[in-house]
Amino acid sequence: MSLAEEIQVARKKVVTDGYDMSLGEILNLYRDNELIIDPVFQRLFRWDDERKTRFIESIILGIPIPSIFVSQNDNGVWELIDGLQRISTVLQLTGELRGDRAAELGPLILNGTRFLPSLDGKRWKESAPEAGDGLGQALQIEIKRARVRVEILKSDSDATAKFELFQRLNTGGVGLSEQEVRNSMAVSINKPFYDWLINLSNNADFVTTTNQTETAIKAQAGVELVLRFLAFRCVPYEPGLDVHEYLDQALIQMATDGAFDRNAMGAELTLAFQYINGALGNDAFKRWNGNGFSGKFLMSVFEVISKGVSENLPALQNMDDQPRNEFIVNAAKGLWQNQVFNQNSGAGVRGTTRLTKLLPLAAQLLQP
Repeated sequence: MSLAEEIQVARKKVVTDGYDMSLGEILNLYRDNELIIDPVFQRLFRWDDERKTRFIESIILGIPIPSIFVSQNDNGVWELIDGLQRISTVLQLTGELRGDRAAELGPLILNGTRFLPSLDGKRWKESAPEAGDGLGQALQIEIKRARVRVEILKSDSDATAKFELFQRLNTGGVGLSEQEVRNSMAVSINKPFYDWLINLSNNADFVTTTNQTETAIKAQAGVELVLRFLAFRCVPYEPGLDVHEYLDQALIQMATDGAFDRNAMGAELTLAFQYINGALGNDAFKRWNGNGFSGKFLMSVFEVISKGVSENLPALQNMDDQPRNEFIVNAAKGLWQNQVFNQNSGAGVRGTTRLTKLLPLAAQLLQP
């Protein structure tokens, strides 16, 4: 297929429209449940009060607002794809923001700025009669009449177009990890699939063995590890493909495959990590230094051990607990004596090279 033909095919996957709207109209759509901000998206609302204030200041000063992007479902309802920080700031300011995040944040109280120092302490409505800390009707009207371009991804676009658009607009944004972008779009593609991933990431044996830091947990690293496990088992890795592109594709493939057996794969993950935890506990994916397991979680060890155990579950099930535990421990130690593993698991090795070299080893190294 030529480049021109590829462009023509790709363009057919994205059907868009767009027009200008006032912030007041957007507030009304949100109030009437015609603009949806999923709770998963809401958790990504992370602007601090200074950035929120600077945005409100921009509206008041008449500085143009960047476009927001929405996707339209079959019922005509819009779902916010990009513009979360901006729209949520306006919703928090006006007191319209709903959900747990709204209760956690409380009312937005603005700070003083270089151009508008008198904004300090101002809020949408006065905190008490005659308090003098409200913005006042004139400014409220100005803010609601401010206009923003709304770009609409129509319902007849390709099913994965929303994922692509959200990813391209949000990757590298405020506090969003690659996996948080995937999580948000998994909600849109297949909400039960997303809920299932979250549930698996909270499995007690999985949590113990992956031994995640608080920072990793906040960045949804556990969900990414679950996705890696499932991808390695269900979606063959294409050598040379960027790791995150591979995970994106694997997520879309599994979430949109009506024949994908969540029950079977969930049971496999549960049993695999039960065995890994029974043998290694929170030392499961650490370096063996000759005397003990130490250091931090290592992705290369996770990939080999978890995939290897899962691919050998029938044989491991036929072993008694003690021999099975001893076998897994010895395999984890022996990993560090394997030349291919040592050559392709260091910090300087690209993810594409690591996966190409190490994934084929997994079943062999963990075979009883």
